[in-house]
Formats: sequence, structure tokens, C-alpha cells
Amino acid sequence: MRNYTVAVRALCEFTAKAGDLDLRFTPAPTAQEGIAGHLLVAGRRGASYEAELPLTGSFGPLTVRGRADGYDPALNRLEEIKTFKGRLALMPANHRALHWAQVKVYGALLCAARQLPEIEVALVYFDIGTQAETVLTERHSAAALNEFFEVQCQRFIAWATQEMAHRTTRDAALSALTFPHADFRTGQRPLAEAAYKAAVAGRCLLAQAPTGIGKTIATIFPLLKALPGQALDKLFFLTAKTSGRAMALDAFAVLHQHSPELPLRRLELVARDKACEHPELACHGDSCPLADGFYDRLPAARSAAMAQPNLDRANVRTLALAHQVCPYYLSQELARWSDVVIGDYNYFFDGSALLHGLTKAQQWRVAVLVDEAHNPVERGRKMYSADLQQGTLNAARHSAPAALKKPLDKLHRCFNALSKTQAEPYQVYEAIPPPLLTALQQASSAISEFLTEHPTHVDAALQAFYFEALHFAKLAESFDAHSLCDLSKTATALSKTGATWCLRNVVPAPFLKPRWQAAHTTTLFSATLQPTPFYADLLGLPDDTVALDVASPFQPEQLQVRVARHISTRYRHRRESAQAIIEVMARQFAAQPGNYLAFFSSHDYLQDVAAELQARHPLIPMWTQSRRMSEADQQGFLARLNDGGQGIAFAVLGGSFAEGIDLPGRRLIGAFIATLGLPQVNPVNEQIARRIDTLMGNGNGTGHDYTYTFPGLQKVVQAAGRVIRTLDDCGVVHLMDDRYAQRAVQRLLPSWWRIDPGLPQK
Repeated sequence: MRNYTVAVRALCEFTAKAGDLDLRFTPAPTAQEGIAGHLLVAGRRGASYEAELPLTGSFGPLTVRGRADGYDPALNRLEEIKTFKGRLALMPANHRALHWAQVKVYGALLCAARQLPEIEVALVYFDIGTQAETVLTERHSAAALNEFFEVQCQRFIAWATQEMAHRTTRDAALSALTFPHADFRTGQRPLAEAAYKAAVAGRCLLAQAPTGIGKTIATIFPLLKALPGQALDKLFFLTAKTSGRAMALDAFAVLHQHSPELPLRRLELVARDKACEHPELACHGDSCPLADGFYDRLPAARSAAMAQPNLDRANVRTLALAHQVCPYYLSQELARWSDVVIGDYNYFFDGSALLHGLTKAQQWRVAVLVDEAHNPVERGRKMYSADLQQGTLNAARHSAPAALKKPLDKLHRCFNALSKTQAEPYQVYEAIPPPLLTALQQASSAISEFLTEHPTHVDAALQAFYFEALHFAKLAESFDAHSLCDLSKTATALSKTGATWCLRNVVPAPFLKPRWQAAHTTTLFSATLQPTPFYADLLGLPDDTVALDVASPFQPEQLQVRVARHISTRYRHRRESAQAIIEVMARQFAAQPGNYLAFFSSHDYLQDVAAELQARHPLIPMWTQSRRMSEADQQGFLARLNDGGQGIAFAVLGGSFAEGIDLPGRRLIGAFIATLGLPQVNPVNEQIARRIDTLMGNGNGTGHDYTYTFPGLQKVVQAAGRVIRTLDDCGVVHLMDDRYAQRAVQRLLPSWWRIDPGLPQK
């Protein structure tokens, strides 16, 4: 066995975790609070105190390394500092046992490094709220600590041996892996070559490639080929929607069918609310049977999982229930040992992202694939935005226990006072008002203490406000010019004046830059990544990012693109536009019966036109997308677009059916797009445009283009891309708005489209 390196924390989490899964001792301090706490404790020590002490040791083929929090030579004391909130007495015993294991391993490494005969090891628990320290100490001989260290290593070596054998076999198989199809489709080879070269160079690739060429397999394959040569540990495939995960899983299934012996562990991560078996129960052993003894049963479940290459949602659930452990937290553990992880963007890009955190902690070399890469701009903004709603606060006030009335009422009064001083319904503030932040922090601390002391207390309204408050407070720590602080006032049923404070991220680049830096290589791919500066600026892509525009394999003759220049879908014209729109639809359907998708800017607009079509042309089959459709409803909606079907399916532009779905051949022969896709002109979007102009504009309309034009046309091209999926497909797209006749708009449409000017404008 060759050398295997493991971090102290990872070693102890593997060998020393036992007992229940218990989330009652929460919330944990934020990363900023934790760093500040460590610095404060270190600052209280003497001048000779050594903080962040790097330590390394070996046992057989195992190398163990890490950074001890601090060592005081005068006291011969090694410290492990843990920040916390709430009552320390409520910390589960298995948490404390893990902390002792970590400091003992560090103690063994330090004794060996400095030839110390004995040492005092200490757990320093620092209360974020009171800034008080609780210090627990034990004195051990170097021999005793070394014995403890060797026991942990012995427990891990068998697993490490298995993992090294797997890695060797995996890399050999990937080196010999061939493309799973007879040949590359047109457009796939240049995309695959660019992704591979980016991986070799350790760079970021922004790749625009047409819909339907098979971008998923064309990016997965070269990154897998790059894993052995670049000594990469993991491949993360990140998606915006469930459909993207499904396409990735399908691609890996094709690879497995092509190379059945390929030992590639692929894990699908799903949201907690979809994986939880007992959503009505709390996450601790006294409540949920799958949390009871979780870490005692985890080793067997983990071993069984590693024997299965396909760890999709269904298989993980089956494994978890067979071993009576929580499927959601089992999947999080399996992320450590999987070769490929498929999941939502938030697992790598969110502020507390699992995969990013593991990458940093374990010092992994990772490759990242970002599917439908036109989405991270908006998703990134949402991840780093936060609302504080007076309605949520009022609901919490009405249900909260007496102990919390005072801090919640104080926050309520602060809300009202600030709201009354604002004359307009919407206003942007240069900074977060200090009284609001103070009252919010006091309320959050009070709730934290209460929930820590009453872990079984159930109050949905209080919990909803608490999570909202924590997120707001966390983002307040990093508030800067990249975001807006605004107050919106609207009437609500809960009070005469409903107010919402928002920390609204405009440019996610400052938050996302560390994510690109954490990855060895990243490939972002989509059919709509133009213009390049829009994505580079807002996502904070590295300066050496390579941009690729793959030529379309489709011919203009395959797609008729017609502009209805006599129609305006502007908000003020929507009522009178319905008749003209259904005339275009009915005429097209009569000329060529088949399956069509019709896209609109909103559900209300969609319903108005659908009702008009049904009234005037009752023989045309039609069905509509509804609000908040379940996955089963979405599948039913798409199932009606079958190979022999006929009808018009109404959907919202930018929604579930405008991207990420594959309807080749006769399943879809055309699309009607009754909108330019532009976001609504309102005070919020106008402020976003102004802020972008301030940050990166030069008076040439950057703010307007970045806020309205580019996002709107991106949605249009995505929706139209559902029509032509293969080289054999033919179809028609009706662009129903007079603005599509403008050259500035047409420049943002695919270059291979041949646009019929359509009817003259009335």
C-alpha cells in the first residue's frame, strides 16, 4: 500500500464518532464568529503562545496531518478551541468524545515532534454570547497518547487500504475508458477537448454549446479522463433543477453500460425535505429511530454503500433503511468517499455548502461541472440575499412563549419606527440601520438560548422567523456594495403596515470567487452564455477563464423562426394581444398539427390566453402549467407531449418546462414565445440596474442590459432550444412581439437562426 494522507479531524470523525445523530445543540456559530472566537482566545494567551500549529505524523503507510489550535509552552498545554452558543451542559456526550479524540491525536503528534515526555491537553469551550471560556484539561504521558493515536490509525488503515486499492483501480479504468458512443456528435468533440485542456491547465472554461448536441456526456467524459493524470479526487456535477440531475445520472448509466467494470462511485445528493423519512420528528435519537444510534450503525451502512457504484436517491434510501440510518445524513457521509457527486448548485456555492466545506477541510483536488450555467447568476443572488419580514415576525410574536415576548416586541417596535420614517413604499438604504441590527441580534440570541434549553419545544412560526433572522444576521456581516439594503412596505393581513427588510445581492461575484479558487478546474456549460462579460462579471470568474462558443450542428432549414411584428406583449398591451396570439397559434396548428409549447411571461397572462384559445378553438387540445406543480404533475405535463400526440402545452418562460427537458422528434415540433422575457420594470430592478452601473458601468447602458435585456433573451433562447434536439428534427418557433424585429435583439439570438420577418407591423 502506498502512503495515504488523512486530516486529524477526518481521522477522528471516522474512528471516534459514536452514538446518536443529535442536532439539538444548535445553532453553531457562523464561520466569522468561529474565527473571531479563536482569535480572541489566542489573544488572551501569553506572548509565547503558538497558534495554528501545523503537525504531522505517520503510522505505517498512514500520514496524519492537521493544525492544532494552540500550544502554551509555559504550561505545556495543547488546546483545542471550540466555539458554541447556548448551554454547554446540553452538548451531547458523543460531541465531547470526538473533541477529546482530536486533541489527544494532536497531543501525540506534538509529543513526537518535540520529544515531550508528557503534556496537558485541554478543550477550551468559548461562549460566543458571553465570551466566557470553559476549560477542561487532562494530563497524559507521551506513551499513552501515542497508544491512543495508533489505535485510531489501526481502525482507519483497513479502510484506507480499501480506498487506496479503489483509487488505483479507478484511475487505471478511467485511463483506459473510451467514449461510450461510436463517435462524437457534431460539436461534442471541440467541447470535450476544451474541457480536458482546461482540466490539464487547471483553468476555468465557459462553454456555450447548442442544445441537443449532448453537452452532458461531452463534458463528463473528458473530466473523468482527466482525473488520473491530474491526481483529482472528485468530480462534482452541479445542476439547477431535478431534470439536470436526471440527465447526469442517465449519462453515467450510459458510461456504466459501455464499461460495466468501471469502479466509479457516483452519489446523488437530494434536499433534506425530499430525503427525510420522518419529517414530523426531530433530528435526535430521542425522537427519530433513524437518528438513534446513527453513528454506531454508520460503519456497516458505509461499507455496504461502497460496494455499490450507483448511489442514486433510491439506492441510498434502500441502503439506509436496511441499516436503520437516516438517508439524508448517510448521503452526506458518503460524499466523503464517492468519486462523483451529483447535486444542486447550493452544495458547492452556498455560504455553508457541504461540498465546498469538505473540499477545503480535506484538501481535495476537485473538478467541477456546472450544468445550465446561465442559472448561477440568479441562483447566486438568491443564496446571498435575505429577507426579514414583519409578517413572519408577527406570527412568531403571537405564538412565542412568554420568555421571548420582550425581545420580539422590541424588534417589532423597531420595525414600526423605521417603517414610519419612510414615506415611499420602497426605499434603498446606504447601510443596515444599527437599531434594527441590534434588536435582531438580541431577539436571535434570546431564541437561541430558549431553544437550547427547551430542545423539544415545537413552534413552526417561531422556527420560521428564527431561520429568517439567522440568515439575515449572517449576511449582514458581509454587507457591502455588491448588495442593496432596502425596505418594502405593503399591506398585510397581520398588520396595517407590512414591512420587509431585504439584503438583496446584486453581484454574487465576491461570494463565488472563493468557490472557483477552491476547484482545480471548472467547466460551466449552457446553450446561452452570451455575452461572455455578463457572466464573467457577475459570477466573478477567474481572469484566465477560457470562453468557447461551439458552432451549431443544426442547419437553418431545420428551424423556421417567424416574428409576429403586429403583436406587442408589453404589459399595457396584454389584454388586446390575446386574440392576435391565438390566431397565430390556430393558424400554425391547422397547417401542421402536432405538439407545441407556448411560453408566456406569467401565469396570469398564460391563463388569459389559454382561456381565449379554448373559447375560440375548442377542438385544439391544450393543457397548462399550474403554480407549484409537484414532480409527478410535471412528469404528467410532459407525458402528454408524446410521439404521436397533438396539442398546445402552455408554460411560463423561465420555468420548469423552458429548459432542461428533452423532447426530440415528433414529441415537440414547435414553440410559441409570447414575451421578450424581460424582467418587470419596477423599483427593485431599477435599483439593481443603477447599482450595476455604479459598480461596472461606463454610461453605455450596462446596468439596463445586465438587468433586463441579457437575462430576458437568455430565457427565450433556452425555451426555443426545446424544439430542435437532434440532426433529424425540424420545427418552427414563433417569436410573438414586435421588438424581435429590432437588430439589437436579434444580435442576441443564435447565429444559425434564419429569421423570417413575418407579418408587417400594423
